[in-house]
Amino acid sequence: MPDLVGAGSEVAVEPARMNPVRGTARQRALARAVSGASWLACRMPEAPLVAMAEFAGSIWYRLDRERAAQGRRNLHRVTGWLAEHGSGPEPARGAATDPDALERLLGQAFRHQARYYLEVARTPGMTPETLARQLVVDTPDVVDEAFAGGGPVIFVGLHFGAIELPALYLASRAAQPPTAPMETIDDPPLQDYFIRSRGSVGLRIVGLREARRQLLDALRRGESVGLVADRDLTGGGIETKFFGAPAPLPAGPALLALETGARVYVVSVRRVGRRRYRGRLERVPLPEGDGLSRRERVTAFLAAEAAAFERAIAMAPEQWWGAFFPVWPDLEKGSVRGESRREDGEE
Repeated sequence: MPDLVGAGSEVAVEPARMNPVRGTARQRALARAVSGASWLACRMPEAPLVAMAEFAGSIWYRLDRERAAQGRRNLHRVTGWLAEHGSGPEPARGAATDPDALERLLGQAFRHQARYYLEVARTPGMTPETLARQLVVDTPDVVDEAFAGGGPVIFVGLHFGAIELPALYLASRAAQPPTAPMETIDDPPLQDYFIRSRGSVGLRIVGLREARRQLLDALRRGESVGLVADRDLTGGGIETKFFGAPAPLPAGPALLALETGARVYVVSVRRVGRRRYRGRLERVPLPEGDGLSRRERVTAFLAAEAAAFERAIAMAPEQWWGAFFPVWPDLEKGSVRGESRREDGEE
């Protein structure tokens, strides 16, 4: 699944430059099947679909041992930090020392990621009225501030909770379609489907290769842009302390803010039931000071951004499906700190 974050208001899609090739017959058939499944998901009652997604997530947890091992290591680090700082829900803190509690948290994480894919499928059918019924904003004053007075704004998301909903909510507030980069997948017809699907709800989608120029141009026009920044996709991240250990985080939001003066906000939406969500926005100031070098300002910004990520994830660590990807280099070098007896085959 390609990565995407953003917020927008009406359809605006950067074109076929991203994928000029039509793809194979098999790829086109897959894209049609995905599109058909999305059409059906948008028209079926939501409750049974959520139940099906959670069931699929439970099966996924039992079958994908490699993914489970990755998530286990990362979630163990998160829960250890939460326990040390007395943060987050008690069951998550308990998972730091209780392997069974960690497994329960891990199983929930699989179910939440399965729900993410359902939300992707249902995105074209979401409306502002749907959001008004299902989404409660915990920080309305900060949201109002973000859109007050115009000017460029950078919304930074993470692989957490219902990542599609921030884009849909902010779409209803933005005056112009915001720009968001999207990871390219090696399947042109499927890529085209995702571009059209995300574009239909108000995002101006651009490819990673042209993303920096397009994002800068949008910000200089006074528009908003969206980025996902809790995982280093390109290998150029800057080491930042994240849940107590160094992790490479993308410098993109900091560099864009430095070059344009745009305000930066971390956005997250978590699930609080089968059809209910809570969202929050947090301002991340760009450090000022005549004595600070550019590098020092970027480093300080990333530390503040990581702290905002930690606060978002602490509210529902089982919803951080970024845990299923490499995050901390030391955990990818054979560390077993996050392993549990389940990985050795014990039930």
